[in-house]
Amino acid sequence: MNDLEGRGGICGVDEAGRGPVLGPLVVAAVSATDQESLKVLGVKDSKELSRARREAIYHEIVSSFPYRIVVREAAQIDQDRRTMSLNELELRMFAEAVGPLAAIRVYADCADVNESSFGQRLQALLPSGMDVISRHKADRDYPVVSAASILAKVTRDRLMDDLSHSMGVDMGSGYPSDPKTISFLEKWINDKGNPPPCARASWETTRRLLAHKRLSRITDW
Repeated sequence: MNDLEGRGGICGVDEAGRGPVLGPLVVAAVSATDQESLKVLGVKDSKELSRARREAIYHEIVSSFPYRIVVREAAQIDQDRRTMSLNELELRMFAEAVGPLAAIRVYADCADVNESSFGQRLQALLPSGMDVISRHKADRDYPVVSAASILAKVTRDRLMDDLSHSMGVDMGSGYPSDPKTISFLEKWINDKGNPPPCARASWETTRRLLAHKRLSRITDW
């Protein structure tokens, strides 16, 4: 533990669901006194852990460390994307999650190609006195960010399960690469002519399927 961490604590922030065409974007932030206190829990980049292991560690984190979770549903993402980039939306969600947590240093998983720019823009949105370190693969290299990635991933997985249950069909992960996701979205659009409420209408995948549906109607006519 370095002196900076000892004087005020640290915070890690990460997201889950940046790229999916279905479901929410989730950002989580975790605060701790040092990296080691989280490392002993076995935290890793959430993608390297099984779902069962993520769930187990999730419970350990939320019962022992201050945290914040911020969620944007598909419709809100579409609305925000009319006036800002996805990176800007993510920065604002990062700041919303991190701001209320007492920390001197913030470790952020960088979503931009430019680590320095992303960090500076995040720092400008945070209360004064918070020092930001923005890095690619921060969820792999910093345990406090690994912890945040686990909270974000578990939260999003649970929300996707809830959506599948409410729709009465397994919608899969929500990513365009998932056959279950595309099958659900394609069938819904073909049957109803519009995307479901849980879909991000501003995503290229949704636009492509809608365009294909309109073209099919013209061809049929």
